[in-house]
Amino acid sequence: MTLTKSKYYFEALDNYPYYLPDCLEALNYALSYDPEDADSLCLMGRIYSEMLNDYEKAKMYFDEAMQCDITNVNTPQYYIKCLLDNEDFHEADKLIAYSLKIKGIDRATLWLYRSLLSEKRGSFANAVKFLDEAEKYCFTECSLNLVKDRRKFVKSKISKKNKIKKKKETK
Repeated sequence: MTLTKSKYYFEALDNYPYYLPDCLEALNYALSYDPEDADSLCLMGRIYSEMLNDYEKAKMYFDEAMQCDITNVNTPQYYIKCLLDNEDFHEADKLIAYSLKIKGIDRATLWLYRSLLSEKRGSFANAVKFLDEAEKYCFTECSLNLVKDRRKFVKSKISKKNKIKKKKETK
């Protein structure tokens, strides 16, 4: 990462998500200096995924970022979130499995996404199991509270599901 490109990347990151015009301008400058910078490509993917909900274009940027730096610890977590939002569950599952092997990556977030994947598939028991795994990798109070709150939420869905089944059985 050259100093000029770093300057523009950090400027883009500083403006994201609050002032997108300046973010995009700085990001385009950063990509013009190095079109294969994984962090810049990842941020562009985030803009398309999180702000514009253009998941196909976002996936293109995330794919390119992964090809440029397969060991980047930032790209997988945002790419997985994009895949989950776009309901590309099989791809998300494969990327989570791969990402868990990357040294230095936030495993708590990956297990949280794995739980969300199970929840979206309707397997609440597995979602709780993966949240237990996420809890093992929480090293801040904030991330631990997030996992605990998520577990409580998923368990409430399990109890609602059981109540609905009982009502159907009695009718």
